[in-house]
Amino acid sequence: MEEARTNDWLATKLAWLWQSYFVDVSKPNDVYVRFGRCSKTRLGSIQLMRSQKLKGASVITLSGYMRDGRIPDVVLDAVLAHELVHYSHGFQSPLPQLCRYPHQGGIVDKEIKRRGLGPALKEQKAWVKTNWLPIINTIR
Repeated sequence: MEEARTNDWLATKLAWLWQSYFVDVSKPNDVYVRFGRCSKTRLGSIQLMRSQKLKGASVITLSGYMRDGRIPDVVLDAVLAHELVHYSHGFQSPLPQLCRYPHQGGIVDKEIKRRGLGPALKEQKAWVKTNWLPIINTIR
């Protein structure tokens, strides 16, 4: 039986990715991860919170569609890695900003590949191109 995709499950996945591929990235603030609203085009985002409850924390939000077990884990891994690269480059985190724009010169994909997640990125892009819309269009 497949494990339920909850925010706690997602936090475990984030911790594994950080420990396995981003261990060199310091974590000067709290970092949370959650499922958000069901977005067809934005698979993930990261935000430095300003609200009183989470002030100063970075929050990674994945499309609520990713709760569906038909979305392969590798897709979630690649999206989480993408957001962790933004964090490590100082976007929506207290770390120094490494470039002016978050996707400048394909920097995110280059960093994902440098960290050993190139195969996951390739698989994620191919899967999303072929399967994303047909699957999410069946979810109500």
